[in-house]
This record gives sequence, structure tokens and C-alpha cells, in this order.
Amino acid sequence: MSLSQGLRLRRIRALARLLTALSLLVVLVSAYLRLDGAGLGCADWPACYARLVALPPAVPEYGLARLLHRAGASLSLLLACLLVWQCWRRPLLRPVALPATLLLLLMLALSALGIWSSDPRLTLVNLLNILGGLGLVSFSWRVALASEPPSMILQRSGAPTVLLRLGAACLTLTLILGALIGASYMASACTTFPDCDGRWWPVAAGWPALQTLAVLQAPPLPGDPAGINLHLLHRYAAVATLLLLGTAGWQALSGAEHRRRAAALLLFLLAATAALGILTVLAGFSVWLAVAHGACAAALLATLASLLHRG
Repeated sequence: MSLSQGLRLRRIRALARLLTALSLLVVLVSAYLRLDGAGLGCADWPACYARLVALPPAVPEYGLARLLHRAGASLSLLLACLLVWQCWRRPLLRPVALPATLLLLLMLALSALGIWSSDPRLTLVNLLNILGGLGLVSFSWRVALASEPPSMILQRSGAPTVLLRLGAACLTLTLILGALIGASYMASACTTFPDCDGRWWPVAAGWPALQTLAVLQAPPLPGDPAGINLHLLHRYAAVATLLLLGTAGWQALSGAEHRRRAAALLLFLLAATAALGILTVLAGFSVWLAVAHGACAAALLATLASLLHRG
């Protein structure tokens, strides 16, 4: 590799790391705006939760948090354009160009989705916004991984283990179910842990109500059957994720140094994400605990990408 290409890769890696931090900030502020606007943990909980669903879409107020969100998202988009240009200009850096382009396309898709985001009743739009935010953190970090120097690439241990891949699939399912709880305002459906208001298994009445394309007409009630099913499925998927990724991370602690660091961070974030999720329920759905839970989940995705990348 020439000196000029090495410098380009360092610039790309620095940009990708900055984008990862900015994306995490945008996800944090977006989660706060969404959860606070929905009334999570409000004074008259749960009666005051999700009242905005029953009201016509309103023009958002531009407080400090919303301005910070807009500024962070705009700066991220500009940096992503610069990142893609750095990757695609001659000579083409193909291994980095693909994830960088996917990152930019995801940002553009989320920007277009913003046309409908002002209506909180659209479950699918809410879901795509939450998952898209998590994807921004993961894709930004994947660009940083793809721009690693050749010496790091030579240290890879080989293909990821089956256990790690299964854990990644379980984590993806857990995140989708958790995002759907937030997107459909189902937090108040289950207010106890480890059971769900006396229930341990999904209820038959809840399956027909799981409609991601539905337009919400009224706030879901506490004990909603669909919400109970979502909470229980989310918890059981989280247990499977803990077992699979916890075992894979423990095994990876015996590998090379860079792999051990990623594995140790993975184990820490697994424990932190699970603990924050449990505390969110036990503390009566505090907004800040819920935001921290989402931030840890985003960081967990990025850390898992490191472990998958390094084998």
C-alpha cells in the first residue's frame, strides 16, 4: 500500500469514528425526544402515557434537544458525503467504499422518512426510525473497521464462530422486538419483572393485534394483549442473546489481544444493557434509564460488529 493510500485510510477511519460518535449522540437525543414526548414515566403514569396518539399531529416545538438533534443529523450527513467521496475518488478503495455508501444511503432514507415522522400514530414509521438510528451507529463503526491498517487485517483469527453468528441473529431479533414496543407505545402493557403482570407466556388474543402497518387510533391500555406478547418475546429473546453472545464472548477472551478487548467490552455491554432494561421496568419506566438502555444496545451492536469482523 502506498503512503498516500495509507493517509487516506487514516482520514477515513477518523471520519468514521467521528460519525459513530455523532450517530450515537443523534440516537440518544432522538430516543429522549420520542420517549419524553410519549410521556414515558410521566407524573400520572400510566394514564398520561401515549396521549399524543389520540391527538392530531402537532408541529414540534424547537427546544434545545430538538435543535441538537437536527444539528447532529445534518452534520452527520455532510460528513457521510465527505466520507463517501474519500472512498470513491481514484484510486478506489473498494473494501471501504461499499459500507460507506450503504451508510450514506441509510442516512438519505431516514431523511426521506422524516416526511412522515411528525405523525406518532404511524407504527411502521416509528419502527423504521428506531431501527435506522441503531443501524447508523453500526454502519459507521463498520466503515472504521473496514479502514483498518493491513497489519490489523493480518491478525484476524478467521471466520466468526457459529455461536457468535447465532448470538448476532438473536440480538437482531431482540432489538426489533424492543423497537416495536417503543414504536407502538406498548411500554405500559407490562409493568412487572420477571413476569408480565402475572403472565409468563404470550397470550393467544395478542397475536392478531401485532400489526406493524397499523395506524394507532388510541393509546394502548395497560395489559394490552399485543403488548404483553411483545414484552415477553423481547425478554425471552434477550435471555437467548445473553446465553449465546455471553458464551461466545467468554470463549473469545482466550484469543488475540484485539479480540480479547472486543470480547470484554461485549460482555460488559451485554450485562449493562440487560441490567438497564430490568431497572427501567422496576423503576417505573424512567426516561433516562430507557435512553441509557437504548444507547447501550447501539454500542453493543457496534462491538458485536468488531468481534464478527475480527473473527
